[in-house]
Amino acid sequence: MKKQRGLKRYYSNLGLQNDFKEMTWLNFDCPEIWFDNWHIHFDWKGYGNNSFNKRKPHLDKLFRHFSLLVNMTHRIKSDFQLYAIIYDIDSSDDALCIHTPNPNNSPFPLEIEELSKASTLNNKPLNLYVKNLEGYEKLYGQTQYEAYCLLYIKGIGKPF
Repeated sequence: MKKQRGLKRYYSNLGLQNDFKEMTWLNFDCPEIWFDNWHIHFDWKGYGNNSFNKRKPHLDKLFRHFSLLVNMTHRIKSDFQLYAIIYDIDSSDDALCIHTPNPNNSPFPLEIEELSKASTLNNKPLNLYVKNLEGYEKLYGQTQYEAYCLLYIKGIGKPF
């Protein structure tokens, strides 16, 4: 297997980068703005799949961007849902999502059946990380392939 170069810089940049600065189209002041379950991933290559120590900086970045989006959504003129989904195994699927009424007619508010407050995560370090997150409502579910946790902040957008 080819050794990945530049990982030290990659991980140090995770703590510094604001991915939203590059998204000039992300204009919450525009009254026509809408999102059809728009989402952003922070571990595209799945570095966190093999080690929680490699996953944690990606999760930290995801929740830092969650806070940035909370501040940005105060300017949205329509209803919205802001949430994160963290998967048990596949770090590359972890995502920060925003959803609004939209012209694509996808259901709003988004409703996911069979969510519970009891953890379904089997990944112990991940489960502990999620458990220690403060200020988030946590709902757990199971796909055909793996468990996941949906997180949102009460009072920010529409709840689940």
